[in-house]
Amino acid sequence: MQKILIYRWNSYNDLDIEQTFRILGYEVDSVERKKKTYDRDVEFESELTEKIKKEKYAFFFTMNYFPAISNLCERLSLRYVCWTCDNPLIGMYDKSVFNDCNVIFTFDKSNYLEFHARGVKNIYYMPLAVNTGRIDALIAERQPGYQDEISFVGSLYTDRNTYDNIKDTFPEELRGYLDGVIQARLIVPDNQIVEEMLTPDILEKIGENYRLEKSEDSFSDLGLIFSTTVLGFKIASVERKQALIALSKKYPVSVYNREKTNGLLRVCNKGPVDYWQQMPFVFAGSKINLNFTIPNIKTGLPLRIFDVLGAGGFLLTNFQPEIPSFFEDGKDLVCFSGEQDLMEKAGYYLSHDKEREQIAQNGQAKVKQFHTYLLRVKEMLDIIEKI
Repeated sequence: MQKILIYRWNSYNDLDIEQTFRILGYEVDSVERKKKTYDRDVEFESELTEKIKKEKYAFFFTMNYFPAISNLCERLSLRYVCWTCDNPLIGMYDKSVFNDCNVIFTFDKSNYLEFHARGVKNIYYMPLAVNTGRIDALIAERQPGYQDEISFVGSLYTDRNTYDNIKDTFPEELRGYLDGVIQARLIVPDNQIVEEMLTPDILEKIGENYRLEKSEDSFSDLGLIFSTTVLGFKIASVERKQALIALSKKYPVSVYNREKTNGLLRVCNKGPVDYWQQMPFVFAGSKINLNFTIPNIKTGLPLRIFDVLGAGGFLLTNFQPEIPSFFEDGKDLVCFSGEQDLMEKAGYYLSHDKEREQIAQNGQAKVKQFHTYLLRVKEMLDIIEKI
């Protein structure tokens, strides 16, 4: 029996991945760390080195890419396998991404194409998945208990929105331009528009007022970091709040998160729900589940799409370029384009129960057939064996 080492950092996928490897006959050791280990951590590296030298592991696996772990595996001649669930990962813009030990699977095709073009070896496109067996067993134990007309489980990015904290340090003209960039992205749902509007002149002005911190091995730049970690979160925050406010003027809307919902007067904040024990029941018990993909994910499908469909929930989501490759709009899920379209489709499906329920059933059947962790990990292992 082959043994693998897994690094846990509280990603939603950790336990499902571990269970899948075990089902496929692997023995799994895991190491856990509350703080994500992106940069060098001498104490942690020493702990891992001792563990790796004592055991014979087939590979080291992580959800998302960690430069420090890649470099450690390179030094110890251990294969490093990772599967991304966030995009972009600033940690991937690091010299370690070219290490020979790496086998990188990324869920966003644009991310795959970018790094493949950069000359990264052994990088592959791999969409995300869901553990429908776990969810079925959970829901079979008891009734959902959650009954919502429209629900949104996710962040409003009020806590991670750094733009509001730093914008007053920018000159008025620059601040006005960046506010315009945000509004342009809200009007035109094209993930390229932000990058196109951050011209060299604008980036130079931003750089005069915004300190870029990165490691000496990083080849990320100001445009990437500012457009994602600053503007990306701000755009997501505004987009989600505006949509929820508009919907709540006509329909009952529930939000599940631990953030303050100031300004969302008609929206009912029901607090956070546990990913493993409660979230599937919200999806199963809601007439409409909303998904708003953060702009940082250019083409790929976020985990939330698979989570909702895997629980048998009806999904109303923004369009992503990769959706047609896996799901049929209007049959497995429903896509909206802009606030007005969202409003019209929410109203339509709230009043057409049979049609809505059939779409939810179709979506669940599709993920059970094509998008489980068992299928993904088998494909992953087939690729690894051929390298």
